[in-house]
Amino acid sequence: MNDAAAPTERYRQGMITRRAVLGDKHVDRAQSSTTDFDQPFQELITEAAWGNLWSRPTWTKRERSMVTIALLAALGHDEEVAMHVRATANTGASRADIAEALLHVAIYAGVPAANRAIKITKQVFEQMDAEQTA
Repeated sequence: MNDAAAPTERYRQGMITRRAVLGDKHVDRAQSSTTDFDQPFQELITEAAWGNLWSRPTWTKRERSMVTIALLAALGHDEEVAMHVRATANTGASRADIAEALLHVAIYAGVPAANRAIKITKQVFEQMDAEQTA
């Protein structure tokens, strides 16, 4: 957040939710690499995506996680798919939940999109499993 402006309540809530979903390590890394160029973008996603959308009480974090992964997969946003698959460790979405979401992607967005997302998801699961056994 710009030093000249106090964080808004939506920003503060967004940071709490962002940290709860993505983890402190990820958010700290994003914050430490923020420059004047991308600071407005970081503020926007913290307030809009995390403070507004992800903080709404209507859906659980598990439900939002599944929908987000499906949408990102359908749109071919590979890095974001990987990030949100990793975040399921914090959202409660299971591997079975992710598999179901990606089946929906196959039918409604196309087999190639689902196939790519499944490949990415398997790689993330392998990394997560390796980190747990290390």
